[in-house]
Amino acid sequence: MRTELVSEPGDASRPNEDFAAVGLPASGQGGCVVVLDGVTPPRDGAGCLHSVPWYTARLGGALTELAVSHPDLTLPEILSRAIRRTADAHSATCDLSHPRTPQATVVLARWTQDTLDHLVLSDSALLLRSPDGTVTPVLDDRLDRIPRAWLASEAVCDARARNKEGGFFTAAADPEVAARAVTGTLPRHEVRALAALTDGATRWVEKFREGDWTALFDVIRKEGARAPVDRVRERETADREERAFLGRGKTHDDATVVYAEL
Repeated sequence: MRTELVSEPGDASRPNEDFAAVGLPASGQGGCVVVLDGVTPPRDGAGCLHSVPWYTARLGGALTELAVSHPDLTLPEILSRAIRRTADAHSATCDLSHPRTPQATVVLARWTQDTLDHLVLSDSALLLRSPDGTVTPVLDDRLDRIPRAWLASEAVCDARARNKEGGFFTAAADPEVAARAVTGTLPRHEVRALAALTDGATRWVEKFREGDWTALFDVIRKEGARAPVDRVRERETADREERAFLGRGKTHDDATVVYAEL
């Protein structure tokens, strides 16, 4: 088994809000990949004493531990338990009802000798490569389908779309959100390799249109997990003044890529 993990902050002066891990059970059978993209809070705060990196470390650690130690649990059950465990860690000190309480997108994949289970919540991506080279993206595209007017400002987004019916969902403090995730199960022999990426890395496809998901996967497989991050940084820098691709978005975003050959 071959694995690679690269996670780079968008701004070296700020903590990386992504989380990534590869877990291998003590039995040596199977494994898991966990990738989270923490949601940057508004400047006026989120009702919480803790930072987004604190939250993603807690949630990511719980997901990794549960995925490798509880093969009896489904991935939505694991996500639900991890969210509850993380919420319990700061419910006595923080306002977890705040719409911007620390939260994250989630990619979770777990495999055994026989099957591969996967879960995606919000706009991070999971790419699965079959033995014949076909690359299948597993995406939660709800954010792309909501009216653009609902994203006009942070206040409008929080009121109309964030963790609401008809909008999009992230892992925050409500364990029930796990039921909203995009999930699936495949026979292990149908997946040769996988890649999990936060949207800071998928910009290569989704923002800059440098290639499709298959092309992105080929870059990772042939050149390594750092290659797409480096390419995104080059395109971000080139677009800094023109803003032809990124619009009002961040020039540089945290970018994470995890690659695993099964």
